[in-house]
Amino acid sequence: MCCIRPALLFLLCLLPALGWAQERFTGFLQPQLAVNYPVGPTYSHNFSLQQRAFFYRDGASVLETRHIDLSHFSDFKWGPGRSLGLGILYRFREPFSDTGENEVRLTQQVNLNQRANIVRTGHRFRTEQRIFPTETLHRFRYRLALDGPLQGEKLDVGEAYWIGSAEGLLTAARGQKPVYSLRVGGMAGIMASTELKVQAGFEYRLVGIARFDQSVLFLLSSLILSL
Repeated sequence: MCCIRPALLFLLCLLPALGWAQERFTGFLQPQLAVNYPVGPTYSHNFSLQQRAFFYRDGASVLETRHIDLSHFSDFKWGPGRSLGLGILYRFREPFSDTGENEVRLTQQVNLNQRANIVRTGHRFRTEQRIFPTETLHRFRYRLALDGPLQGEKLDVGEAYWIGSAEGLLTAARGQKPVYSLRVGGMAGIMASTELKVQAGFEYRLVGIARFDQSVLFLLSSLILSL
């Protein structure tokens, strides 16, 4: 309950802003299937298939696919709580939009994690190159995340856990003004077995903080398999 109450409070505080700017509000459903595969003690793979679909846009409720992502990530541990990551993503948007472009995304990141009592704190520094047929966008991201078990001092099979995060982003491209964005979110999950986790939650994004260009709410769900 410690993560659910703050999430509900955050959503309640959000409602006035959504009502004030519905024309700039977009809602998405985003289910994901992820597979983690450790190759050795210091090297692992992650494969992910993810769909994003509108449930609210242009002031009306809809149910329409925006795109599908297929991605791979390699993670290299270089010390306790430290890792380097390299990723590639292909986004299929053209089949679902007359104006959208498919995208190749390259990602480089550093993760730093530490645990104090039952709460783990994570710092993620990430750079990305979003490559479209007509342009390339560069993004610089920092995320602070907290997580922990909802019962006891460590997570066991059959028990639930919580995740909270906040992330700032800078998007830059040649000939364009920089765009600053903010993302905050919360998830609750259950460790169904040593190989399976199920998660659900939300993420709220403010795109173009200076001008309040757009607000976006994601309703998230994840099925995570560890082989």
